[in-house]
Amino acid sequence: RNLADMDAIQQILSTFDSEDAATASEMSAAPVHKSAVVIGGGYIGLEMTEALVERGVEVTLVELAHQVMGPVDAEMATPLHNELKRHGVTLKLGMSANAFEETLNGLNVTLSTGEVIACGLAILAIGVKPDVRLAREAGLELGAFGGIAVSDQMQTSDPDIYAVGDAIETHEPITGTPALLPLAGPANRQGRIAADAIFGRDTKWRGTQGTAICKIFGLAIGITGLSEKAAVRLKRPYEKVYVHPASHASYYPGASPISFKLLFDPQNGKVLGAQAVGMDGIDKRMDVIAMALQSGMTVFDLEEAELSYAPPYGAAKDVINYAGFVAGNALRGDVKLCQVADMLNPQPNQALLDVSTPVEFGAGTVPGAINIPLDTLRARLGELSHDKEFLVFCQVGLRGYLACRILSQHGFACRNQTGGYKTYLMCQR
Repeated sequence: RNLADMDAIQQILSTFDSEDAATASEMSAAPVHKSAVVIGGGYIGLEMTEALVERGVEVTLVELAHQVMGPVDAEMATPLHNELKRHGVTLKLGMSANAFEETLNGLNVTLSTGEVIACGLAILAIGVKPDVRLAREAGLELGAFGGIAVSDQMQTSDPDIYAVGDAIETHEPITGTPALLPLAGPANRQGRIAADAIFGRDTKWRGTQGTAICKIFGLAIGITGLSEKAAVRLKRPYEKVYVHPASHASYYPGASPISFKLLFDPQNGKVLGAQAVGMDGIDKRMDVIAMALQSGMTVFDLEEAELSYAPPYGAAKDVINYAGFVAGNALRGDVKLCQVADMLNPQPNQALLDVSTPVEFGAGTVPGAINIPLDTLRARLGELSHDKEFLVFCQVGLRGYLACRILSQHGFACRNQTGGYKTYLMCQR
């Protein structure tokens, strides 16, 4: 929380170094554990985990939810779990820390499962709660979530007092509902608006859409606008698509995959939110969608977005364009979509059709699927029944779309699973 906390952490870490550990060993019954338990898998917890691993510390990350990075949807956190494990982090999801006991060589941390973890350091990073003690004592009104209630000019219930930053309760602009979103960018802009208002300028705060990004070793995870879990909680109608293109032209060295999720209004295509995870270019795509949200743009605008292109930086059809194309195709009726939940629970009149190559099919598929590769589909239409609706998928969604176009033009009922088998794997915990 502050520099004193940092100094305390640094002091403990210094005892993990070989010379200091040896000295500590002479003074106690056993050497200090060169390990740490981080409680909380949000921004601070993830950043602390990475920093500790870079210092050579063995880290166990404990998170009460079944995923890290709570603001994003569960499937988008799956690559983060894999990246943490790849760097040696032990993940304890769906658990909490119930007790801490000091020992001669560190701490014992008891989890809600009864498991005891010995470590040299425990760090609590269990979320941000607004510190409103002063506001409460001053008699200021608090909001529904416990933050300081303010107007769109940052004025509190006392007209002579203004408040900005992590302790205030603002609103989410897409639905207008109250929100606590402690982010540095909005806090700075709120300070400017408060200063404008104090001096008589009619500047107003338009809400916080929650644009954020976090680095976890070699990956970045970004979010802006509504997540799917928020849309469900707020009962806001939505549709979603997934795309998995490369960060820049794939023939130029260094291209890496991006998993991109777009939420939009199923009636008019208005952009509602997006999430992305990958090694490169996540900040660029989140910033584009953030501006699309502020401007009230639709997925049809994303199709036409003119973004900078050169092979080292992007593709002639950017990730943003791809997401717009997939969403636009669905809204125009070119293809019907299905989701992973549909694939896991097909109805009696539905069948799963994998149009990947035999090699890809052999490497893994959705249980119960039949395999007819796209290149042979036209010649094998006689193997399919018109009494079934086919839930079609490939590796990332493109061949599934082409297969659905072929099937629908021959009178078959079909839906394309957006994001393909890669999205299916992300949804498996």
